[in-house]
Amino acid sequence: MESGKSWIQATFYKRECVRFLPASRDHHRCPPVCHVCQNLVRCCCGRLIGEHAELESNSRVLPASADEETWSVAQHTRASPTDAFGSIDFQGSTKRSCRAKYVRLSCDAKADQLLCLMLREWNMVQPKLVISVHGGTENFPLPPRVGQAFSKGLVRAAETTGAWILTDGFNTGVSMYVGDAVKVYGTHERRKRNIIGVTPWGLIENHSDLIGRGVLRHYQTLGNPLSKRSSLNGLHSHFLLVDDGTLGKSGGQLELRRNLERHIHRQRIHPRLAQRVPVVCVVVEGGPPVLSTVLDYVSRSPPVPVIVFEGTGRAADLLALIHKQTAVDRKLDTDIKEDFLLRIQGVFSVARSEASRLFSLLTECMEHRDAITIFDSESEDHLEADVAILKASLKGTPAEQLNVTLAWDRADIAQQHILVYGQHWKVGALEQAMLNALKMDHVSFVKLLIENGMTLKHFLTVSRLEELYNTQQGSSDYFLRHIVEDAKKSRVPVGYKISLIDVGMVIEHLIGGAYRSTYRRKSFRTVYNRINTALKEGRPERSDSLTRSRTTAIDSAETTLPRSHFFRTAEPYRRKERPSVPHDPELEATAELGDSSLFIYSVNDLFVWAVLKRRQQMALFLWHHGEQAMARAVVACRLYRAMAIEAKESDMGDSTAEELKKYSLEFGQLAVDLLDKAFKENERMAMKLLTSEMTDWSDFTCLQMAVASGLRPFLAHSCTQMLLSDLWMGRLNMRKNTWLKTAQIIVSILLPATIQFLEFKSQAEMSHVPQTQEALQFGRDTESPGAAESGSAAQADQGNAETGKTGTSRRSNLTARWLPWARKVYDFYNAPVVKFWFHTMTYLPFLMLYTYTVLVRMERYPSFPEWFIIAYISSTAAEKVREVLLSEPRRFQKKLKVWFSEYWNVHDFVAILLFFTGLALRWQTGVVHTAGRIIYCLDIIFWFVRVLDLLAINQKAGPYLTMITKMMSNMFYIVTIMGIVLVSFGTPRGSILKPYEDPSWGLLKDVLFQPYFMMFGEVYAGEINPCEENPDCPPGSFLNPLLQAVYLFMQYIIMVNLLIAFYNNVYIHMKNISHQLWKYNRHRYIMTYQKKPWLPPPLILFSHMTLCVSTVWHWRKGVSGQESDLGLIVLGS
Repeated sequence: MESGKSWIQATFYKRECVRFLPASRDHHRCPPVCHVCQNLVRCCCGRLIGEHAELESNSRVLPASADEETWSVAQHTRASPTDAFGSIDFQGSTKRSCRAKYVRLSCDAKADQLLCLMLREWNMVQPKLVISVHGGTENFPLPPRVGQAFSKGLVRAAETTGAWILTDGFNTGVSMYVGDAVKVYGTHERRKRNIIGVTPWGLIENHSDLIGRGVLRHYQTLGNPLSKRSSLNGLHSHFLLVDDGTLGKSGGQLELRRNLERHIHRQRIHPRLAQRVPVVCVVVEGGPPVLSTVLDYVSRSPPVPVIVFEGTGRAADLLALIHKQTAVDRKLDTDIKEDFLLRIQGVFSVARSEASRLFSLLTECMEHRDAITIFDSESEDHLEADVAILKASLKGTPAEQLNVTLAWDRADIAQQHILVYGQHWKVGALEQAMLNALKMDHVSFVKLLIENGMTLKHFLTVSRLEELYNTQQGSSDYFLRHIVEDAKKSRVPVGYKISLIDVGMVIEHLIGGAYRSTYRRKSFRTVYNRINTALKEGRPERSDSLTRSRTTAIDSAETTLPRSHFFRTAEPYRRKERPSVPHDPELEATAELGDSSLFIYSVNDLFVWAVLKRRQQMALFLWHHGEQAMARAVVACRLYRAMAIEAKESDMGDSTAEELKKYSLEFGQLAVDLLDKAFKENERMAMKLLTSEMTDWSDFTCLQMAVASGLRPFLAHSCTQMLLSDLWMGRLNMRKNTWLKTAQIIVSILLPATIQFLEFKSQAEMSHVPQTQEALQFGRDTESPGAAESGSAAQADQGNAETGKTGTSRRSNLTARWLPWARKVYDFYNAPVVKFWFHTMTYLPFLMLYTYTVLVRMERYPSFPEWFIIAYISSTAAEKVREVLLSEPRRFQKKLKVWFSEYWNVHDFVAILLFFTGLALRWQTGVVHTAGRIIYCLDIIFWFVRVLDLLAINQKAGPYLTMITKMMSNMFYIVTIMGIVLVSFGTPRGSILKPYEDPSWGLLKDVLFQPYFMMFGEVYAGEINPCEENPDCPPGSFLNPLLQAVYLFMQYIIMVNLLIAFYNNVYIHMKNISHQLWKYNRHRYIMTYQKKPWLPPPLILFSHMTLCVSTVWHWRKGVSGQESDLGLIVLGS
């Protein structure tokens, strides 16, 4: 603040008259020493001789050469540092408080310094338009309709474009109407209120109240009606008080205002655009000086457009009338000229000679009539006032006008007046406009350009996309670079250019799991390097290079990447034969740079850019534009959620994290709404939408991405739960999971012959459920009449599925009942619900035998129950290895990372590792053997806890387990505080009661155990005051009762009750969402058993052997083993 004050004082000056020059040229007959006459004579500056402070020390004798000398600012005034700047608090102007910045400055102040003052010291935003309002300085009536059009149009034009409005700043005439317009139609936000008054200091009423350096001055807007001076308008935001050394005279501010407008016009309208800031003059009413002002504007090079509001009176009406009269041949007839002269005499009350001079000014203005626009609010086809003002300020080629409207963010102006039929555009002009619109985050212009034929296929290139990612945008740019550093695990230098490879790393880092970005694929990087090489060599990059690179990458992914969980195909998967094409590197590079190709969802690249740059409105628009709306919604939800976590962990501020969380919830709600609408229209197609493979999103499905996003409402939706229920039951026709159905499954597991009596779904009923390739191929017998009948029924039911009918015909049900017996057995044992019960029924005997093993004496060699336990856990370990090896990520390190991200996997790993440690030790003798048995005993805890995961799949028990998990995860800090209180009491208590103990681990037990059990009511009464029973008690024992009382109060009364209250709060919160959480976690349970082999441990080893034999057999046949992977296929898409 002090530096700003010193800069203003050093830069701006005031002016004071220092030489008295009498305004009257009559010689005084009084002697020179007549002080009475001297105090009554005014100087040419408007002040009395007594008001000249610089003459107080002189003799105040009138100069002898007064008749020959002419008063001028340069010769008769002296500049000194300004003594008036700060803020004005207007009193009684409006109901709300209005303040304005002001500074008193010399009339010859430099325009660049003025702009620096307004931008740097006053923190004004650089204008994109300057509206200079001229008109009557005295109060005049304004017709209501014209006044409303002027007020509403002026404020709207200024606020929508970020314009500065320049007036004379007085509370009279047109400036008063400008203030009233701001009051009625303007915003209350001070930063958007940029109404600048360029006011002559000598004409301000009570200007002495404003003297002060960097102060807040209270100013009364009610002036003296008998005074010739005027008060300031309280609704202006800034005032430039121009001082030319005169008092009560106007005109000294005009040159400074003119220079300021010219200097602003030379500034660029936006850092990314070459166009300059437009200036437009608005004329409302006005006297003779307004005509000279209009002539000055239109005769400049280039001319400044002038818009005249017809119907406001005097000068404005004369300009409008002569503009209409000269519309045809731009000349006036003699009789019309005479009528104009009479009209001018009547309007301005001037003589004939003055009327002729004013008429000549009007005719000179008409020589530049193209720069003058007449706004007639009475006309039926007139434009809105704001549109008329903005349209009048547009100049240059259509591309230049488009850039100006782009800087204003007025797409309506561009649509109605620029992007019209018949305009000729230079090559690349619209592409550059699209790039600028994306950089400036002007959604309306992006939409407008797309509606007018701009295709993203011809626009998007690698270099343009990278340019968008490297656009400087304040905090969002810094945050993106922070995420790049996290993804790269290294610091990036200042000025580092983010590449698409870096963007791919960021996307993979945020989405996590097995997601692999297109930008990170080897095929894309090859094309990317060739494009960069071509650009360095000077070959231009064509607009569809990114199209080619993405298409190449996706095609390559289809041939090289393993099939992920869900596939969408109408028929069982068959590898398509690709025609062999000779490889020509030069031809390929040319195609990559310029050849057109099929484009696959190019809008997704811009959509991800908008999300990563935190441009929510742009992301929402791009989400509406294009295909795969649900997929993009869940992807945006996941990205925003991960970014919110990054912001919170990196201390980016709560506002940033909350903003990103809000964006994530917004896209999550869009995904849920879209799913709900699709489900109401067509249930089966909605389920297929959930499990369809998103080729452009690393072959993920909407369901997988929703799980990764933690989008609980999406997973809890009826459509998702119905799909999960169908997945859980497999081909078993048991939608309701009642105890009777469960009993049938258990009986069928124990007695396989009863499988024949179970009901199974037909192939058409399973059209929306993902299935394995092996399941589709198993049991196909084209020669069987039953199979043929099943096929025809499947086709019939497929038609029902496409029309949204959930019921099936009686024929399909009959066909389903007569499926071949082997197919029924296969479908039965591959249903996840059957796998669950089969594994559970085997797990319970395992626990019984494990319990028996640890309860009885352990012999030198394992008994039969222990051998069973060894076989069970060993086969479980083999199954865990299989899960890791067949997980989706390609790199082994990432496979491990994804596998260990699941809690129960970590739990099983610790249990298995602990068991094998005990197994290795139990073969020894003595203490080592005992240690092995103890490890066995501890390890069984993990296997008993594993039963909780089996219970979690139950609809009744699952929510309670969810509550327990939430309580356990949230109790860390309270338990830590309780531990601190416990140790702070246990340590002094033990040291006082037992001062002569030798070093041992028993000391730690005394410090922790007894204080811990005191929380549960065991107070050890005999040790509270040991001096009662033993007079020779240790010194200081009398402190123990006091310490214990304080400890029990803190721990038992405060901390334990706080913990109970905390648990109660968690319970109440979790009770409302526990079922939703259970439905969300249900997906993990079902997919776990969907991937498991049907045989439980230890028989699961036979499934592993079968899998190995099958892989070798396919490899010997020359078919990739990944084609026979356990990927799931959705039929009938």
